Amino acid sequence: MNSRTSFALLAVLTAVGTLTMSSAYAADDLPQACVGCSMEDAREAANQMLLDDLPVSVWTDKTDYGHNDMIMVKGQVANVASGFPVTITVVSPLNSIVTIDQVDVADDGSFETTLNTAGAMWKYDGTYTIKANYGSAEKTNSAKVELTGGVAYTPTYETPDVPDRQCKNNELSVGGQCAPFTITGGMVTGATVNSNDNSIVISINAEEDGMLTVSPTKQTFDGAFMVLVDGEEWDDSEIAGEKITVMFPAGAEEIEIIGTFVVPEFGTIAAMILAVAIISIIAISAKSRLSIMPRY
Repeated sequence: MNSRTSFALLAVLTAVGTLTMSSAYAADDLPQACVGCSMEDAREAANQMLLDDLPVSVWTDKTDYGHNDMIMVKGQVANVASGFPVTITVVSPLNSIVTIDQVDVADDGSFETTLNTAGAMWKYDGTYTIKANYGSAEKTNSAKVELTGGVAYTPTYETPDVPDRQCKNNELSVGGQCAPFTITGGMVTGATVNSNDNSIVISINAEEDGMLTVSPTKQTFDGAFMVLVDGEEWDDSEIAGEKITVMFPAGAEEIEIIGTFVVPEFGTIAAMILAVAIISIIAISAKSRLSIMPRY
């Protein structure tokens, strides 16, 4: 036998050995119940082996349903305990329980039931969770399905109604608070809060010269800076803490009390006072030979 013949024989023996080993390993990989069975039966047997590793499993025939459909629920229990059913619980998108049912388990560990989505508890669209429990918390599994074509769920948060505070005849209703007042020479017809100017606007009907005294609470109005009568700055008024007294002329229609948070611009009178003060300081310094700046 020459060398070329020897190499050919060695190649043939190697190929035969490889095919024999491949067939042996393939046979070992298949489930024993499926030796020589069809591919479809082999897949079913493999799936069964996977299910046997789970304490309990559950699935549905589809993932999307309408609100008048029937949901087919099936499952498998790994270790069957005689007399113990599987508990099926359905939870809605609102996280509320839709239904609870107990399903008997067959000798092979399988179970199945049907859920009817036609009902008030199933009316909302969204994801419903189907839970399967078999005896203990460790033996629990779930499947999710989507329901469409019903009522869209929108979370709402209701604010409890707060009744308006009823003010007395001698009180103004300002920003939900009651402010005591007295008036002579006319009558008060209303009051509002101007949040932009931090002020209280009081509407009056002045038949003759009179006086208005009002004491707003700090919850509505924190202090007062100036008073306007019909839009003009009014000097004939007195501010003492929370008590404001305004003398108004006949025919006046509106009194506005501006809060301390408003810093008004300097008017003509304020500018004149400032100028007189500066001139006075200069005159006194020159007369007394005092220097504004210290000398070193």
